[in-house]
Amino acid sequence: MRLERLQVSWDHRLEEVALKIYVGNLSFDTSESALRDLFAEHGEVEEVRIITDRDTGRSRGFGFVTMVEKDSATSAIDSLNKHEFDGRTLVVNEARPKSHDGGGGGGGRY
Repeated sequence: MRLERLQVSWDHRLEEVALKIYVGNLSFDTSESALRDLFAEHGEVEEVRIITDRDTGRSRGFGFVTMVEKDSATSAIDSLNKHEFDGRTLVVNEARPKSHDGGGGGGGRY
């Protein structure tokens, strides 16, 4: 029982520290491992996900990177926004939570 409470407390703390980053204008050829390597230059990367078309499996040109520490994420955003990568100028900013209004379209929501 006590162990479970400590785990929940630890998990909650991690959620507050980690930061999800929107990465737009990706080349269709950019891989998740290449994107992870780029962001890892700024700190520990927890997760990388390039969004793909459900029918074709092809990249939709954007993705999300979750970094373990907020300071590292802020550094990555400042350094990589408008940075040239795989022949494209990246758009990098803090991701916004997905709205549940039923509408489509992009804009950095996860």
